[in-house]
Amino acid sequence: MIKPALPKGTRDFTPEAVRKRRYLFQTIQHCFEVFGFEPIETPAMENLSTLLGKYGEEGDKLIFRILNNGDILPIARQARDNRELANLLCEKALRYDLTIPFARFVVMNHHQLVFPFKRYQIQPVWRADRPQKGRYREFYQCDADIVGSRSLLNEVELVRLYQQVFTRLSLRVQIRINHRKLLQALAACSGDPAWMGWITTAIDKLDKIPVAEVEAELRQRGLDDEAVKLVRAYVDLPGEPSEAFPAVLTLLRQHPDAVEGVKELEFILHHVASSPHDQAPVRVDFMLARGLDYYTGTILEVKSEELAMGSLGGGGRYDNLTGLFGLPDVPGVGISFGVDRIYDVMEALQRFPADTRQATQVLWLRMDDAWLTQALEYVMQLRAQGISAEIYPDAIKMDKQLKYASKKGIRFAVMMGSREYEQQAVSLKDLWNGQQEQVPLHELVPMIQKKIQELPA
Repeated sequence: MIKPALPKGTRDFTPEAVRKRRYLFQTIQHCFEVFGFEPIETPAMENLSTLLGKYGEEGDKLIFRILNNGDILPIARQARDNRELANLLCEKALRYDLTIPFARFVVMNHHQLVFPFKRYQIQPVWRADRPQKGRYREFYQCDADIVGSRSLLNEVELVRLYQQVFTRLSLRVQIRINHRKLLQALAACSGDPAWMGWITTAIDKLDKIPVAEVEAELRQRGLDDEAVKLVRAYVDLPGEPSEAFPAVLTLLRQHPDAVEGVKELEFILHHVASSPHDQAPVRVDFMLARGLDYYTGTILEVKSEELAMGSLGGGGRYDNLTGLFGLPDVPGVGISFGVDRIYDVMEALQRFPADTRQATQVLWLRMDDAWLTQALEYVMQLRAQGISAEIYPDAIKMDKQLKYASKKGIRFAVMMGSREYEQQAVSLKDLWNGQQEQVPLHELVPMIQKKIQELPA
């Protein structure tokens, strides 16, 4: 006998969880579409060569490789080490995110796309990460990207998109922004522009490990004490733009990249400053690094202000991404929503609407088969009006049928006994408050419609 178990970092979802997740997807999708984004889909797997080298050294380690079919032993004997063995035996991999596959999609379909092209995509991704709270190996991403335009208004639009989604979800979050050119300037001022990857990876770990460990890691990479001191001063910069921008320009010695980064951040902050007061605030965060190698400009991240959790979303500008696939000069910027973490936050804070907890609204109790045909007819009339209704399939004791309704959270029960049948009426019971009334059959559908419409949202 096989003991049932799930692979680590994956989950099953109950009907209630699926309805709640569907609510999230539909809310985000609605916002995508009112902002003018169009849907696409890409395969679950990509060629390994498409993915490798796009996510940084740490990211490449987390790619789920897919073993080739066929006789692999002769090929395996050619490998000199584990890394070469993995590359020889695996030509494909599960997608790590939706951005690199999107870049590949743009290159392969650019002749039929209208630029600027605004795309959204809601599909699962896979990462061989260590499972923990809020971090899974299989999870959904909801991405929105704009390619074919260098305008900073695209960043402004994506910030406003974040604000609208989280307002609709009734979640208080903070949107943090930074600029990769500031990090480029930091690396250059530390002594070597090539250190940028190590510096950004180290800074990205500051919310997970102590500063001393980050400094030690940088020294192991070859940074001297002065360079480490500069990085430490950088992450300790103030967050308010009025103080932060002059301070960072002074620290980074007016480096041209730093000047350009500050100028672009000021533009974005100026144009989102008019957002309504109930919208998510936007803050500059110089510690924000977004370790992915493909970002070139503004970077963004969303954090909950109500619950300790990893980022609920993130993104940034990646002006050179399609060039990796042979199509240069197609600038892009995009954001992603971490739906699984958003779900966990909403569940913990009990922010899901009541109607996501139930599917069936009306249960017709099975009492006497003499009028079963009529019962089926009225159940179908309810369904035709968009009311979720079912008829209990077995003629069993009434208390068992009512227990079924209670466990499923069904609000209304319809009963037709011999007395009701003679009067061409039914007993309609609100199972949540116990109120019961007799309703003529011809008034049943409009009566239930009215009751459902009057229910609190």
